Amino acid sequence: MSKSNTETGGPRPLFTTRLGVIATTVGSAVGLGNIWRFPYEAGVHGGGAFMMLYIAFIIILGIPLITAEYALGRATHRGIFGVFRALKAHRAWNALGYMGVLSAMLILSFYSVVAGWTLEYFFGAVGGAYTDVSREGLHTVFGEFTSGWRPLMWTVLFLVVNYLIISRGVARGIERISNVLMPLLFALIIIFCVNSLMLPDAAAGLTFLFKPDFSSLTAPVVIGAMGQAFFSLSLGLGCMLTYASYFNERTDIVKSATTTAALDTLIAVLAGVLIFPAVFSFGYSPEAGPKLVFEVLPAIFNEMTGGSVWASLFFFTLFIASLTSTISMCEIVVVFLCEEKKMKRRSACAVTIAVALVLGLLCAMSFGYFTGVELPLIGHPDFFSWFDYGTSNILLPLGGMLTSVFAGRVLDRKVFNRQITGSERPSALSRLIGFSLRYICPALIAVIFIVNL
Repeated sequence: MSKSNTETGGPRPLFTTRLGVIATTVGSAVGLGNIWRFPYEAGVHGGGAFMMLYIAFIIILGIPLITAEYALGRATHRGIFGVFRALKAHRAWNALGYMGVLSAMLILSFYSVVAGWTLEYFFGAVGGAYTDVSREGLHTVFGEFTSGWRPLMWTVLFLVVNYLIISRGVARGIERISNVLMPLLFALIIIFCVNSLMLPDAAAGLTFLFKPDFSSLTAPVVIGAMGQAFFSLSLGLGCMLTYASYFNERTDIVKSATTTAALDTLIAVLAGVLIFPAVFSFGYSPEAGPKLVFEVLPAIFNEMTGGSVWASLFFFTLFIASLTSTISMCEIVVVFLCEEKKMKRRSACAVTIAVALVLGLLCAMSFGYFTGVELPLIGHPDFFSWFDYGTSNILLPLGGMLTSVFAGRVLDRKVFNRQITGSERPSALSRLIGFSLRYICPALIAVIFIVNL
């Protein structure tokens, strides 16, 4: 395989196998957004109604927008910033590139903090630290942990692991690790789901998850479902576009987009199947919010036979999921620094991790040293909440809307058709996707985005 043009001026690196394409793109989408964020979002937004809207947004918005990012990335073999220069677009579109880089960096920062929590809880579970600790005790344990110094240590360690992977490049680093981690992630989640479905009151959890209560369909539920779809699929920040720049011409981008969306949704649904039957079987509330997997689930594991083993496996699963997503966010920034700032890859990787570390430590200290510090504009008091809300509810939807407009209205139709069908002539499929990108996606995102603001 040839070296990257961002390193030597040679040809662009390409994924070497079909498995590599699927594993890396699905790995980018599948992460804490599916296993940590989706269950608590579904829990606080009523379960079934939220699930219905989430799947609808995946189909209506997700698949067309992934296809658009894939088309832009493969057509130019450039990152989120360079794609517009390669297509000779107006300089104003560079703002979308900067938004993508900013979004990736902010998400990487607070995401790494949560990933660090999974490492703490994994090693704690292995050592039996949570065995026989009550629900109230686990609440105290979580509060004391997040307000102390250990989250800073785990954030540093997690980002170092990211550096070791991305600095090895596309094929030897990102593709190779994704080929191993994604099958392992699927296997672990299936094992958990089987165990969860055997619990005594599993039916109540499945009813909560799959039976929609239409009376709960409110504006916050709609906004939350769209935000979750964007966050889960990594839409609007350029992850998919960047990975598509490593696609070869034989890759069917519509099939790949559909596969990515389907597998990502499957993992989110399985995460709900994993968690809610257990929550209802042991009498806990599904509305625990972001702390659901760190306070409620350890208490549930304590009531199960072999609880420490299950807890260890679960938090190891979360760690894998977080890692496959963060390496894609790192790659967005690394490609930007290599292509636009002419850095060598290892230097770009070091700069990316260093900036993420500074911002990540601010997020980690939001629960301790910075408690009580209030930030302006969006009504969330700390760096962690500010970064989370600002990306998933503002930057990602706005980035997705602009990507849709560009791919649907600005991009040359011949270029678009060639990426979809392999021919410059339009087909029924390219017309359908183009119509969605021109009209449906921008209008729907704009309405919800304005209501959200």
